[in-house]
Amino acid sequence: MPTLAEALRGAAVLGVDRLDAQMLLLRCLGRDPSDRAWLLAHDHDPLGDAAWADCQALLQRRAAGEPVAYLIGEKEFFGLPLQVDARVLVPRPDTETLVNWALELLPDGREASVLDLGTGSGAIALAVQHSRPMAVVDAVDASEDALAVARANAQRLSLPVAFHAGDWFGGAPRAAYDLVLSNPPYIARGDEHLPALRHEPLRALASGADGLDDLRRIVPAAPARLLPGGWLLLEHGWDQADAVRTLLSQAGLEEVQSRTDLGGNQRCSGGRLPQRG
Repeated sequence: MPTLAEALRGAAVLGVDRLDAQMLLLRCLGRDPSDRAWLLAHDHDPLGDAAWADCQALLQRRAAGEPVAYLIGEKEFFGLPLQVDARVLVPRPDTETLVNWALELLPDGREASVLDLGTGSGAIALAVQHSRPMAVVDAVDASEDALAVARANAQRLSLPVAFHAGDWFGGAPRAAYDLVLSNPPYIARGDEHLPALRHEPLRALASGADGLDDLRRIVPAAPARLLPGGWLLLEHGWDQADAVRTLLSQAGLEEVQSRTDLGGNQRCSGGRLPQRG
């Protein structure tokens, strides 16, 4: 049977990234996937037959493109450990840009109503609820499978987000909100990157010929569902900021602007409904 170091070398031969291989190996050993220090200190330990068989299977799946988060069943987002599987997208670090912007607009210690459209695993809604306990957070998704994942995450984290089934604003239980957030599908149907994402749900990724179909549905409907002075914040593709800002302005929103992600790309755009009077 191989040592842990030999198992990692075998993973490299398969083309699996070293960090990914370490996380999978730790999972097979029943340890926390982030405990790399332990792995480095025990790299000459033998890997048992059962653990090696499990590890080989996971490494083969990773080499075929399956996300590590699905293989270990968990992904951290905004400091929260979320359970994920093929029913939902894997939360991306870039989406934390949207959460950070939301928290800037939600003063700590004050009540506010928040709506997360297309919640998936519940990542955005749960991050906001965890950081702003006094907020009343609703979350909507058209997929019952995704809602099952989100509700399980909320229960495990003891966060009181209310989840609802529906098509965008059609699932929202309140007439209007202080803040509406969404990370909708925004990849163009023929985008060359879609094949690499084949293990994730396509309906949560692609949106028409230019990727803007769902954004064109959300933005015009938003003003009627925002309280005066309320904000709409949207995640979008790296090259879609101009188009999304145009949609926001056409919908009558003010203070239209964009925020950059970790890579310096304009990843989120938003606008504010004017105050009455």
